[in-house]
Amino acid sequence: MKRTFLNIKLHGAKVTQANLEYEGSISIDKDILRETSLMPFEKVDIYNINNGERFSTYIIPGEKGEIALNGAAARKVQVGDRIIIVSYVELEENEIKKHTPKCFILDSNNKNAERNGRVRLTYNALEMP
Repeated sequence: MKRTFLNIKLHGAKVTQANLEYEGSISIDKDILRETSLMPFEKVDIYNINNGERFSTYIIPGEKGEIALNGAAARKVQVGDRIIIVSYVELEENEIKKHTPKCFILDSNNKNAERNGRVRLTYNALEMP
């Protein structure tokens, strides 16, 4: 039996654009994608810290510093809103102990704040803090 677990979390991303006329998706800075192992067309959940909205979409590569909600998702955010971007993974029982989710704290410029002294949070599913 597979169970669903947190895989990657980008906490505090700042929305830089909301493009209603685009076909859909979230554009995320290519450097962030590389650093976090998120992939183009991967499904992600978005949690808007400002208004409580929660929705799903998929990723497309964006420009430097860009976090843009496109299409219908653009109605759920305002430029400047802080959001949480989350991907999940389905694991078999024998994979759970080996799984380590990753959390990246982003600053107001959508840079990984870990470089500025913040710690990347990781933990084993069975050794949670």
